Amino acid sequence: MNIKSLKNSDSMDIIDIILPIQQLEFNVPLTISDQPDLLDIENFYMLKGGNFWGASIQEKLCGTIALLRFNKESGAIRKMFVKKEFRGKEYGIAVALLNELINYCIANGIKNLYLGTVDILKAAIRFYEKKGFKQLDKNDLPNDFPFMSSDNVFYHLAL
Repeated sequence: MNIKSLKNSDSMDIIDIILPIQQLEFNVPLTISDQPDLLDIENFYMLKGGNFWGASIQEKLCGTIALLRFNKESGAIRKMFVKKEFRGKEYGIAVALLNELINYCIANGIKNLYLGTVDILKAAIRFYEKKGFKQLDKNDLPNDFPFMSSDNVFYHLAL
């Protein structure tokens, strides 16, 4: 497995992973027009001090994770998706992607990680809880947290 930062030139590969998982696997009614960040990764994520990573096996993108830095010491995890056939401990892609993001945060002075997800994503919720994330009420999130309209469960991890 190889993990690297992704750029705008990788947008179509990223979209080819994320949209089918959202729409077909979990019936979350999001389209590319609801997620313009996927077409401008460099300006949306990197310009503000975040990043967007991809995990590849044999040169094929099979997982993604992004960090949206929304203030000096806080970031939001976004776009964590792994293709179904590459999920689980056998590949360790989700763990490797999250570790990459956390190491980046520590190296760049980010002390708080937040995320929003959808309650139907049970495996994702279990994954974050196993990794030490604590569930928060929406009202307890920072005022500048970048909400996604579909999210209804929220988590925090102090680094």
